[in-house]
Amino acid sequence: MVFSGITFLFYFLPLVLFCYFISPSKLKNLTLLIFSLIFYAWGEPIYIFIMLFSSVVDYTHAIIIDKYRGSLKSKLALISSIVVNLGLLGFFKYSDFLISISNNIFNTNLPLLNITLPIGISFYTFQTMSYSIDVYRNEAPVQKNIISLATYVTLFPQLVAGPIVRYADIAKDLNNRRSDFDKIYEGICRFIFGLSKKVIIANNLGVIWFSIKDMPYSSLSVGTAWLGIICFTLQIYFDFSGYSDMAIGLGKIFGFEFLENFNFPYISKSITEFWRRWHMSLGIWFRDYVYIPLGGNRGSKSRWLFNIFVVWFLTGLWHGASFNFILWGLYFGIILALEKLVVLNLLDKCPNFIRHIYTMLLVIIGFVLFDITELSGVFGYLGTMFNLDSVIFDKTFYYYLVPNLALLIIAIVASTPVFKNILDKYQYIKFFALAFGLVVSTAFLVDSTFNPFLYFRF
Repeated sequence: MVFSGITFLFYFLPLVLFCYFISPSKLKNLTLLIFSLIFYAWGEPIYIFIMLFSSVVDYTHAIIIDKYRGSLKSKLALISSIVVNLGLLGFFKYSDFLISISNNIFNTNLPLLNITLPIGISFYTFQTMSYSIDVYRNEAPVQKNIISLATYVTLFPQLVAGPIVRYADIAKDLNNRRSDFDKIYEGICRFIFGLSKKVIIANNLGVIWFSIKDMPYSSLSVGTAWLGIICFTLQIYFDFSGYSDMAIGLGKIFGFEFLENFNFPYISKSITEFWRRWHMSLGIWFRDYVYIPLGGNRGSKSRWLFNIFVVWFLTGLWHGASFNFILWGLYFGIILALEKLVVLNLLDKCPNFIRHIYTMLLVIIGFVLFDITELSGVFGYLGTMFNLDSVIFDKTFYYYLVPNLALLIIAIVASTPVFKNILDKYQYIKFFALAFGLVVSTAFLVDSTFNPFLYFRF
């Protein structure tokens, strides 16, 4: 079954809000838990037990960690929690990948398990792990109410596509939060903007990219190949940041404060800056739980480079059980290392527009690695993009460009702070923009069957 969380939100969110706000304070977490489980079961009723199992595992392990703090039992409980969480993630996400590698290396014919990946397992696994680790580090209080902890793990606004919310960041909100008119209004505005970004911009750009990607790459003109991957570059930003906006907005309505996940990454002037602005919650997670524990940038240069490549290998692998994701992660690891060693000093001497072109060129190339899973396809598509002996523009290029030119211009401008600054300054324009976005998004949702969330597959 194809999961359409946005359909659930569209049809059932009013009921969720009604039940939540009429619930007594002591039952609000239980109400959220019940609707979060219904939300998840909407797409995958069986795997709901995996998520509940993860909640119970980290609930019990954290209590042991806290009870025997400073002892060997506490450390063993932490190790056990990490092993169980990574074991579940590894089994469901990487079993077939490892079997395929084994078959290729040892010329065996082991059957693939063909296990369906539980929706959002990469996100909620990192959240449950962060809880146990933070309790062990004494950076978060142990939660002795299993309903409250399960609410944190299953919280439907950000359950399946982030942002990754650390328990320490919302520990106080879980049992002591407030929802006033200003916060609810702010949350509604944020939700509508996120919905508009996803439904109006991302979905329509996705139609262009899917159409171009399905064509034989050797038949594409240079312009068509670039147009396609630029559309995907914009699509994935508006898709993922749109979902994050919706999650943050819903969180505000329910009284939670989730950290920002995107900060206009496409205005960056280096790849280092780009990764401080893109999927910020994932970057913070890897920084705090992998990079710094490995030693960070302390020690020798070789050790620092090793730490960089471990983090980016794991970042790529986290996104998917495929060599293109590993290549994508190492690609950015190499660029970031080179920037730290040499390139940033050179970029500082360049005009801003040169730095911006440099950054976006590397980002766009990176998204070819990200979205085309077959390595032969990756190199075939890149070959077409940079084949100056081929046709530069053809009828296909103009067929997709001309009717979608306004959409592309709006998307490019909206990926900068220009519109946000205008809307923040002129509230009456913001009101009409919200109304327009809600009406048009509703029309698209009722009429369209193309409504994927790209990060649901992770």
